[in-house]
Amino acid sequence: MKYEYKILEKTEQYKGFLKLNRYRLRHRLFAGGWSDEIVRERVEPLRAVSVLLYDPGRDEVVLIEQFRIGALESRDHPWLLEIIGGHIGAGETPEDVARRESLEEAGCEILELLPIGEFLVTPGTSGERIHLFCGRVDAANAGGIHGIDDEGEDIRVEVLRADEAIAEIYDGRINSTTGIMALQWLALHRDRLREGFSRLSGF
Repeated sequence: MKYEYKILEKTEQYKGFLKLNRYRLRHRLFAGGWSDEIVRERVEPLRAVSVLLYDPGRDEVVLIEQFRIGALESRDHPWLLEIIGGHIGAGETPEDVARRESLEEAGCEILELLPIGEFLVTPGTSGERIHLFCGRVDAANAGGIHGIDDEGEDIRVEVLRADEAIAEIYDGRINSTTGIMALQWLALHRDRLREGFSRLSGF
């Protein structure tokens, strides 16, 4: 099968922080030929960064808690325990954003930065792409309330032992995609990270 599609029409539905467009399109079928005309709505691409902050010497993870509009229907409340992150602006690299957001949201300087991977978050409706990293930090003095006032951020830092943070996945306290992926990755690579971040360079 040829992986082909034809966009017949694209119309803007909403433009704010997010941009929503409606597409009329057709695409090739596995059985041959073309699909009927279909309509899909798409949140236009945003590029973002998420970073797991880890202190291998202390075997501790630096997490943040903040209110999230997308979690209004959560079991308990819409404050999520997460890893740090932010959107990539014009002229920025993912690495630039990782270091900036670590300082803004957690007050931590990243000493080494290791790429974990890059992925689409919800490709059924959105083009948002996440660059996921692990950042080595000194968690000895991590804590407090952080965030940018102009952006309405109110972020509390929480430091957990790595095994406690990993357990929070299964307890349901950490239930966002990036946090789950990053901590499962840490569970697989924790011993090698404690021997030295360079052992995983080029991962």
